[in-house]
Amino acid sequence: MKLYIGNLSYSTTEEEISQLISEFGTANSIQLIKDRHTGQSKGFGFIEMNDNSEADAAIKGLNTTFFKGRKLKLNQAQPRVKSKRRY
Repeated sequence: MKLYIGNLSYSTTEEEISQLISEFGTANSIQLIKDRHTGQSKGFGFIEMNDNSEADAAIKGLNTTFFKGRKLKLNQAQPRVKSKRRY
């Protein structure tokens, strides 16, 4: 299951997210989204977990909890909708 994690502090690292998630299960991959021009974190990312029950436990255990002074938003990621805008 792919999870969305948002409202992260810009200084949060993938290792910190891994440690946070390890309380509930194993994350196969963690991707924090960064601005392509500056390289600075955008404050959200995605976590991939194989076990759906572990992913559900992580959502229930971490959604709306505080981490680094910010209230986390954690839920199941929604499929990306392709935009019709062209640049």
